[in-house]
Amino acid sequence: MESTHEREAEEMDRETSADTPLRELYRTNFSGTVRQKAYIFDGSGNFYNKEWDLAEGRGQEFCWYHVELPKGNQKLYQSAQYLIGVLCPPLKLQDILSLISNGPFCGHVDGALVFRVNSPGPASSDFTFTVAARVTENSVITVSLGRVPRLGFSSQMGQSLLSEIPSVESPTYCRGQHKEGGSGTVIREHVLEFLLTMNHSEEADNPVPKSVSNLVVHIIDTHVDQLQDMVTKLEMELDALELELDKGGFALKKQMLDDRQFPKMHLNLQRLLQVIAHGEQVFPRVKEKSSSKRWFAGEDIVALEELIGRLRRLKENVGFIANRVTALQAGLDSWQAEQINRKLYYLSFLSIIFLPLSVVTGVFGMNVGGVPWTGQKDPKLKDGFLNVMLLCVAMLFLVLLCFIFPFLYSRIAAWRRSRSIKRSWSLNRKSFLRRNRVGPSQERRGYLRI
Repeated sequence: MESTHEREAEEMDRETSADTPLRELYRTNFSGTVRQKAYIFDGSGNFYNKEWDLAEGRGQEFCWYHVELPKGNQKLYQSAQYLIGVLCPPLKLQDILSLISNGPFCGHVDGALVFRVNSPGPASSDFTFTVAARVTENSVITVSLGRVPRLGFSSQMGQSLLSEIPSVESPTYCRGQHKEGGSGTVIREHVLEFLLTMNHSEEADNPVPKSVSNLVVHIIDTHVDQLQDMVTKLEMELDALELELDKGGFALKKQMLDDRQFPKMHLNLQRLLQVIAHGEQVFPRVKEKSSSKRWFAGEDIVALEELIGRLRRLKENVGFIANRVTALQAGLDSWQAEQINRKLYYLSFLSIIFLPLSVVTGVFGMNVGGVPWTGQKDPKLKDGFLNVMLLCVAMLFLVLLCFIFPFLYSRIAAWRRSRSIKRSWSLNRKSFLRRNRVGPSQERRGYLRI
């Protein structure tokens, strides 16, 4: 697939005729892969869908164009190709590259405020974030990797789940039917678990912006919420793993070590820390550059300051979770070391059992004369066994002396040190007594101690 795209790009570079626009070619190549959303706001709390023409609003009206890149195995240059296909006219290549490049950035590009928090990594990973925005006085263009929760708006608010007292799905509800006496509103278990991992519902606390500054704050707020929801999900997963470790046995701990569960979680936490660090670097600069704009409201500057504070607290929380993961991994490593030591302990028992047998076979397997109980009566060879045994004893004594020598040396050094200390103390005591015996006439001749 990649070679096909490269071949088609080369063919487009060779073409000199302008019969087919560049944008139409990219649409035919990447049709259906990029999601586009376009809205226009009237500045009074209302918004409407509009065509994808990248035009700016007039007066109090302002437009918002959002691009969702697919979460696949594509490379960075393919994501750039996607953006070129949907943004190239009227945006220039410099504007598009400033939105899709990796790393933190905040600055003015071609008269527009551009900021991005794009983390490097595989696009298919759940911990790879891409949030970039190009802000002018009457338009905002944003780019994200996949769908961002709570980023869009709904003209008609649906009925809330908490409008009635709900009941959790139970065994009485089976195959879509429930018995009499049950509640009218039922929350399924997987839906309830999903809601517990989210700090915000899909439509709650999501008002329609009335200015471009409100929209910028909303985009940054949803990005921070997405990070916080991811951290909450990791924290709940870690709590579940701790319970499994407390209740689990040998097989479960061995499986966790083989799957490298905690190292993978620690790597994901480090990726989140990187994204949060990028946000801490970019969003204060966005606040600083936006405060000089006449169309950026003062209350939105305060909201940006609160979001920066949330990011700092979120960074501390991620650090606490990383410490917990490190402690759990250390506990598993100590458990594995204990298992290895226990096996070595059993092996040492086996060596103790077979050590006398090896000694006996070594002694009676020596090719010397005079070995007892072998019937050797030759007087020339009767001292051979005794000589070998004496040599073995001498070698054993030499080995033991080599092992004991450091201990003896340390004891001798300590004894000499204590002896020198006692000698110096006795000399000081004698000199002190000698000074006290000096008469008053001799004491006046010298200097007095003060």
